Amino acid sequence: MYESISVYHVDFSASSLFVSKFGVIRTFFFLPDNEVNAMSRSHPLQSQLFPPYAAALCGGAGLLLLLLALCRTAGLSDAPSRLPVGLCLVLLCALAAGLLFYEDRRPGAALFALLPIGLALFLRALCLEHVTYDYRDFLSGWASFFRENGGWAAVALPKGNYNVPYLYFLAAISYLPVRDLYLIKLFSMLFDVLLAWGGYRLVRRLSVPGSYCPCTAFCILLLLPTVVLNGAYWAQCDSIYGALCLHALASALDRRPAGSVVLLALAFSFKLQTVFLVPLWGALWFAGRVRFRDLLLFPATYVLTIVPALFLGKPLGDILGVYFGQAAEYSDYLTLNAPSLYALIPYGAEVDTTLAARLGILAAFLFTVSILLWLLLRRGRLTDRALFTAGAAFAVGIPLLLPHMHDRYFFLADTITLCWACLDRRRGIPAAILVQVASLGAYHAYLMLRYAFPMAWGSLMLLATLIWTLFCLYQEWRHGEGGPVRRRRPPAV
Repeated sequence: MYESISVYHVDFSASSLFVSKFGVIRTFFFLPDNEVNAMSRSHPLQSQLFPPYAAALCGGAGLLLLLLALCRTAGLSDAPSRLPVGLCLVLLCALAAGLLFYEDRRPGAALFALLPIGLALFLRALCLEHVTYDYRDFLSGWASFFRENGGWAAVALPKGNYNVPYLYFLAAISYLPVRDLYLIKLFSMLFDVLLAWGGYRLVRRLSVPGSYCPCTAFCILLLLPTVVLNGAYWAQCDSIYGALCLHALASALDRRPAGSVVLLALAFSFKLQTVFLVPLWGALWFAGRVRFRDLLLFPATYVLTIVPALFLGKPLGDILGVYFGQAAEYSDYLTLNAPSLYALIPYGAEVDTTLAARLGILAAFLFTVSILLWLLLRRGRLTDRALFTAGAAFAVGIPLLLPHMHDRYFFLADTITLCWACLDRRRGIPAAILVQVASLGAYHAYLMLRYAFPMAWGSLMLLATLIWTLFCLYQEWRHGEGGPVRRRRPPAV
């Protein structure tokens, strides 16, 4: 296939190292992603790009960073927690490296990944001592409540506004002689690793076999600023539902419909924000990827997650009312430092909050129904990439239009657009950058108690991302399998 590759101004037969490297640069900038990946697998130049000594150097650097992370844990303020936390970091490193080697059996890739894995754990170790207002005002009190009221027995009591699966975790850690702050952050860090694994599976499903794009997604997800800050610095748990959603989407595209629905239901049992991606399963049903009986596993799985709480004596009304209570708690605010469209409203402007909120809910509903109808009419020609792009549109568009959004509610958009950037540099990188900058602006507003830039700028970034994503969705459908394919003209020599 690549005998005539010289039309791209790449001469793989040249003996000069300079010519080879120049060819690689030209190739990565001008060839389609699938051709770049195919050449990196089929040509001996791959060994020059990933030589063994460089892999060993990266592996050693990663272990050195892990050692520095352990040194940081040795100085934690709570002395009894130092050894358990250090052991957990070692286990997280082993888990990350083991998952990557399990999925990608190339030793060179696993050794290279030790560097970003070690860096990710070192950055998280630096954040372990930080206490945010959310932990001080909510999580700390909830953890103390479980310690003082019998651990598992306290699940039945009305404490906390999180759903019961997270309460199980708080009950479990109440028996451990480790500071709650560290345990809560370590739990989120565990799902950071699982999130990276989900990104790997998703990108691998959409890229050609043997590509390094899945490894890239795995490493960058561990180092994505909003992912690092969310769990290790903020002590939040958005990586739980984010990881489960990525695995659910990867399973759905990998023709495992039942498993995907179960994972989606587990994500929903942890966080209501899973609904941003739920409409995609309607499109998967239209396209014949998911059967109706598979969708019935969603309520069945959710019921199974609440059964332990029912046995422990928690009223069913309290369990089912958690998400309704969350929605009503902040109904007086159109946005809570989230870069949604409501951030475009000037500060101090008098607005009918109830009417504006209803209009936003209506807009989000019409947006979702419109995308689903468009996908239904074109269900015969929907490729995996088109379905993935539709998921990105839902993850960006629905929280952009809805009222009462919090600063962390674009976490799913952060991770999905990052996977998109690893799959398609030309289309995905602009979306990933805009979403990440907008999300970081919201994080900065809460964590630093000041705005890095006007929140309206973040809203405009996300609006531009949504328009771009919808355009790319149209392009994916038009030029995907079964549609007209426009051949790429080689660059001029």
